[in-house]
Amino acid sequence: MKKAFFLLPVSAFLLLIACGGGATSNPSGTDNAQSKEAASASGNPSYDPNRGEGKFKNVEIPAGLDGAKATAGEKVYNVKCSSCHKLTDEKLVGPGWKGVTSRHTADWIMNFATNTDAMLDKDPKAQAMLEICLVRMPNQNLSDEDARNIYEYMRKNDGIK
Repeated sequence: MKKAFFLLPVSAFLLLIACGGGATSNPSGTDNAQSKEAASASGNPSYDPNRGEGKFKNVEIPAGLDGAKATAGEKVYNVKCSSCHKLTDEKLVGPGWKGVTSRHTADWIMNFATNTDAMLDKDPKAQAMLEICLVRMPNQNLSDEDARNIYEYMRKNDGIK
């Protein structure tokens, strides 16, 4: 019993310091020249860091918010995402979600959510976030539909109506 009381505060302390402090950066770059430069830096000239690594390509997102998808995405967020990500710009374990849909494309976000390991291995933007947080995002085994719903919830969080 005494071990449990000792391990709990130590675990909480390690969790709190995992991301550390420091300056925040905007690891995204939507400029095409930057994309080509980043693709060359990743060692794969056919890799498009604005799209990400995975099956989502040119996802069509309507101008208005899909409320049903956003509600479903909120449920997924509460179960699988909220323990590491805040809805503000504040880091918890992972980066905060405020403004994420303006920093990254829908393709990139959905590919990262469903293909985390490959993105962390190949994508310069994902690698830059890993350098800031120092903790790899675990594979949450999200379905394509979950990824789309989470993206819609992110849009809602970013003020899309």
